[in-house]
Order: sequence, then C-alpha cells, then structure tokens
Amino acid sequence: MKKHNFVTIADLNKDEIMYLIQMAQEFEKHPNRDLLKGKVVATLFYEPSTRTRLSFETAANRLGARVIGFSDAKASSVSKGETLKDTILMVSNYADVIAMRHYIEGAAQYASEIAPVPIINAGDGAHMHPSQCLLDLYSIYKTQGTLENLNIYLVGDLKYGRTVHSLIMAMRHFNPTFHFIAPAELAMPQEYKLYCNQYGIKFQEHTDFNEKVIADADILYMTRVQKERFSDLMEYEHVKDVYILQNDMLGMAKENMKILHPLPRVNEIAYDVDDNPHAYYIQQAQNGLYAREAIFSYCLGITLDDILNDKTIIKSKY
Repeated sequence: MKKHNFVTIADLNKDEIMYLIQMAQEFEKHPNRDLLKGKVVATLFYEPSTRTRLSFETAANRLGARVIGFSDAKASSVSKGETLKDTILMVSNYADVIAMRHYIEGAAQYASEIAPVPIINAGDGAHMHPSQCLLDLYSIYKTQGTLENLNIYLVGDLKYGRTVHSLIMAMRHFNPTFHFIAPAELAMPQEYKLYCNQYGIKFQEHTDFNEKVIADADILYMTRVQKERFSDLMEYEHVKDVYILQNDMLGMAKENMKILHPLPRVNEIAYDVDDNPHAYYIQQAQNGLYAREAIFSYCLGITLDDILNDKTIIKSKY
C-alpha cells in the first residue's frame, strides 16, 4: 500500500491523472463511504480559505475520517513563534495525512521533505494549487468528454493565479491550445511561457476580451484579480475591473463551451451569466468534493480497485 504526497500536479504523468479522474468518477457515484474510517486528517490553513478548506474537510468526513487542524494560524502555536518544521512534525504525530495551505511558495514541498506522513498542497502562495487543478481537469473531462486537443482560454490574473499555473503543467499531456488573456501587469509569467515552449504547448496572448476573441473557446477559465497579492494597491485598483464577462459576450460561443472559475468571484463574472447554460463554476466547485476524495485515497495508498470493491458505501436515504 504505497502512500504518496500531492504537492504539484507536475509530478503526475498522463496515466496517473486519468487514474485519479477515474477515482473521482467513482466517488461521484457514491461519495459517502467509510473507506477512511479510523484515519485522522489534519487541515493546516496558514492563509484564508473557504471553499478549499471546507471541500477537504467535507471529503474527509464523507469518507469516515476525523478532522483536526486550524483555519487561522493566529489561533495556533504559530502565533507564539513555532516554525513550520516543528508544526509539521508535531501534527504528524496525530494525523495520517496533512492538507496544508501556506502563503510562502515552496512551503508544501518543504513540508513533504520533512513529514513522515503524506502532504497535500492546498495552495502555496502564487505558486501551485494541485487539488484545484485536479477538480478543474475533472470538470473539463466531464463537460468535454475528453482532455485532448482543447482550446482553453485563461482570463484575468495570470501572474499570481496559481490555479492557471497548475493547469498549464497538467495539460501538457493532452495537446491543448492555450489563449492567455490578461493586461500587461498581470500577464502570464515568462517561466510558464518557457514551460509551454519546452513541452510543445501551443499558446497565444491577447489583451482584448470580447465575444469574437473567445468564440473558439472550449473552456473559458475566468480568474479573480487577487488583491492580497498586490503590494501596491494603486496597481490593483488599475487592473481589478479590466475584464468582466457579460452575458451578451456569449452569443458567438461554441455549444460545448463551459465557463470555469476557481472562486471566489468578485466582479469578473456578471451575475446574469449564472443562468447561462455555458456557466459551470458552481458545478465545478461541487466536483471538488469528488476530486479531493480521490486525492485522500491516492495519498493514503487506496487504489482504484479498492474503491471499486469497496463494501463500506453508505446509501443515501433520499
């Protein structure tokens, strides 16, 4: 029963990604099980989060695990000066797996190198967000029927958006064409464009955002301009409302096109878009439960065969 860390999506090959998607499919059929009964999951969130933390904790609870941890580092011994190393080693005494969000890039990788239990990266600074990436991949697969040869448009904060950085790395296996739509101040960092060149990933850059530009999209991935990443609030005010998706911009959209967003939304998607059949971001968030159930299982050495043969499924009364 081999256990794994889940620190970056770049560590996974094509077969492993599809394996995890198959796991998520099975959990969507039957999300309530006692597969992790007797296990303890720790959620350590050094940075504010609602969806990600609740999604991880719900996934653990629905699989029968118990949850410990903190949602605010100020309420932990970190406020007394405890180092990340000591916190990780201490919590490893109590938990079978640790899901951690941290504001410093590389914190999850460091934790995985010192922890005796698996580490799940729930987001590290502007760097990576691999669990969000897996639920994005699952959402794309569900709506498109494939991950192959898709036109994926990434819009908004491409500089600090760790979700789009992870998605580029994961999609390298599936021959995508990316379209990066961002103001110059929030353009895709050079390192990720070099990554695209290294792996033969096709991409184009745009500054315009209108119905003609997005007409060929299979996936329109909107992002929030992240105020918390800016040291200069004047710069934030300058770019925060540059790209807003309006309902009337979807008239030329392909029939299969779906709109994704890692959430939370501020004002980059108008509320009247919610009723458009292209909108998928609420269902996308729901898919996070099944993806994170798959991640917990993968990290704790539970196989797809174990899930398929699971006798602990709890049938809904409704």
